[in-house]
Amino acid sequence: EAKPAEIIALLGGPGSGKTTLMHLLPRFYDATSGKILIDNHNIQDVTLESLRANIGIVQQDVFLFTDTIEANIAYGAVDLSHEEIVNAAKIAQLHDYITTLPEGYDTWVGERGITLSGGQRQRLAIARTILLDPPILILDDSTSSVDTETELLIRQALRDVIKGRTTFVIANRLSTVKNADLIVVMSEGMIAQRGTHHELLQRTGPYREIYDLQL
Repeated sequence: EAKPAEIIALLGGPGSGKTTLMHLLPRFYDATSGKILIDNHNIQDVTLESLRANIGIVQQDVFLFTDTIEANIAYGAVDLSHEEIVNAAKIAQLHDYITTLPEGYDTWVGERGITLSGGQRQRLAIARTILLDPPILILDDSTSSVDTETELLIRQALRDVIKGRTTFVIANRLSTVKNADLIVVMSEGMIAQRGTHHELLQRTGPYREIYDLQL
């Protein structure tokens, strides 16, 4: 159970089922048993369009189009002003980089974003999510493949974005999840443990093992 505006972290090694579990929420997969409720509505009973309009996802592999940076940020949102796009880029810690480019927001992005670094692509995805303004956020290990400075920028961006939203954070690194309201530890497709950082540290189990290994 996730309460409104809570941060729920999913921790576990590669292949433990974190992303698969989260993909049930926007119905990329359908649950074969049980049910998922949002505000007491079964997600099977609402349209995919309305369900996904309320869920923002920042994935590890960000899909970008061969178009301008501005058009890529605005993708999925309608009737936006340039100022709204700029404001989203500022919150996502991307605006300063864009202003260094000769053509600014009109700079053309190569296919799949090859002209941008991994951190820049992820910050662009964060800006895109800000414009959609969803009440539910899924952040899929969005700092896993970036350097320390970029990780700090992404963390600053995410801190502003998650305020007031129910947020699910998928992570391999414990440093990402320590401050979550609830930590769910996944192992081999199952929930192995759940609790806060302090609660889980008091118990023997996979969380304590990850803590000792990483920190």
